Amino acid sequence: MSNSRDAWWRSAVIYQVYIRSFADGNGDGIGDIAGLRSRLPYLADLGVDAIWINPWYPSPLADGGYDVADYRDIHPAYGTLDEARQLITEAHELGLRVILDIVPNHTSDQHAWFQQALAAGPGSPERSRYIFRDGRGEDGSLPPNDWHAAFGGATWTRTDDGQWYLHLFAPEQPDLNWDNPEVRAEFEAILRFWFDLAVDGFRIDVAHGMVKDPALPDLGLSEFSVLALEGQEDHPHWDREDIHAIFRSWRAIADSYPDPRVFVAEAHVRPGRLADYLRDDELHTAFNFDFLKCPLEAHRLREVIDRSITYLAAVGAPATWVLSNHDETRHVTRYGRPYTGVTAPMRDEGHPSDRALGTRRARAATLLMLALPGGAYIYQGEELGLYEVEDLPEELLQDPTWKRSDHTIRGRDGCRVPLPWTGDTPPFGFSASSAAPWLPQPDDWKSYTAEANQADSASMLQLYRSALRLRCTEPGLRGEEFRWLDSPDGTLLFERGNGLLCQANLSEQPIPLPDACDPLLASGPLSEDGLLPPDTTVLLHRN
Repeated sequence: MSNSRDAWWRSAVIYQVYIRSFADGNGDGIGDIAGLRSRLPYLADLGVDAIWINPWYPSPLADGGYDVADYRDIHPAYGTLDEARQLITEAHELGLRVILDIVPNHTSDQHAWFQQALAAGPGSPERSRYIFRDGRGEDGSLPPNDWHAAFGGATWTRTDDGQWYLHLFAPEQPDLNWDNPEVRAEFEAILRFWFDLAVDGFRIDVAHGMVKDPALPDLGLSEFSVLALEGQEDHPHWDREDIHAIFRSWRAIADSYPDPRVFVAEAHVRPGRLADYLRDDELHTAFNFDFLKCPLEAHRLREVIDRSITYLAAVGAPATWVLSNHDETRHVTRYGRPYTGVTAPMRDEGHPSDRALGTRRARAATLLMLALPGGAYIYQGEELGLYEVEDLPEELLQDPTWKRSDHTIRGRDGCRVPLPWTGDTPPFGFSASSAAPWLPQPDDWKSYTAEANQADSASMLQLYRSALRLRCTEPGLRGEEFRWLDSPDGTLLFERGNGLLCQANLSEQPIPLPDACDPLLASGPLSEDGLLPPDTTVLLHRN
């Protein structure tokens, strides 16, 4: 059964591929399936279990592909459906599972359904697939309610015939009406389409936002919030109870295959609510945003780790851990600032980052993360030690946040710069030709290429490979055993199975290593007198 204790997804390390920026196989400066196929051996050698590919569907790219125009095809810039089939086959041959992104909360405004809705007019069956409403005020010129959109501005756009349509994100991303049975049937068919092509699962975008209160009541807030706030138990568009019936039907489809497929939820919900999405007849795992956004402080990390494991264990689900993704500032940069957490989505912290400090802390956090029980996610390029590119020319910024915030928030492009693979000058092997990448790479990334990392035995890449290898070979890291041990303030010490320990020193002073233990792998050099330096993590084995 797919929910058994030895199911692959319970401890999988999944590598996130932002396909536009991973590798360019046809030389046009844009990442594509051909480029990804050429680098599959690299990913297999890294030691991950699966790849998760951000949306590769036809799209106007108003939001990096999260505005889907056709859920059953491939964007021409990325390749063809036949190439996708070949990629899935080749990945499986290398022992890599393939997880796709599905975007069920909204479509592109260029999707055939939405174009039909605009043409059909008010009250039509075509419009009932989306959320259209008349406006307020005598002439209907005011939005139907006071909701705010994720990328800034109102969450309603008026059509030529006077009605308004809902979009929790950009105007180019109209929200679907999940109370409409036709919408539910369509997405069940989309799941089967890709599952029949041997895709192993889906990451569900905005899983907590698909169902809305039909009354669409005012919220009374002055700005957008990514989750329901305290006291908002009946939020009109986040984390509504009716969402779970949809996911139970999806789980039945996934379990109907001889090799059951899996789901990963992107669900921004309050602590304790995430487990409701991971009951044994719903989704399998979910992203751990609490861990990603947590400051690199021992007591706060311990709270998040305890809460994550405890809440999810109540429904038999494993925790997952993640440090970066395509929506957040890369953690090398975050960890080099005075405050190491995520204060607000898609915002510059306003402090220069100490790159050496951030890199040292990133190494420590990575080894800590990969020693915890459950699954983990790696965002492309973090294994190379890449930092956030914060000085991209304003005229090249493409994240809708930049425009919708009246050019006050730069957005997420800085973590989406194309990867450096080889060589001393841009495009660093990203493209099959010398074509300029769709976003420019810093010149000093010559020291961060996969080639440069490979040649350095102490590189970030070598640390990732060593840690991932231990997850496969060290019995103590395979199960779900976990218990805290006493340790000084500012540090973490826990034991897994088979006498394996992990100690992280996040304080400002060196600390002694546990007695009668032999180091297996450290994130940085240990001192000659047997102390663990600050901002360093070590895996040890009891004698």
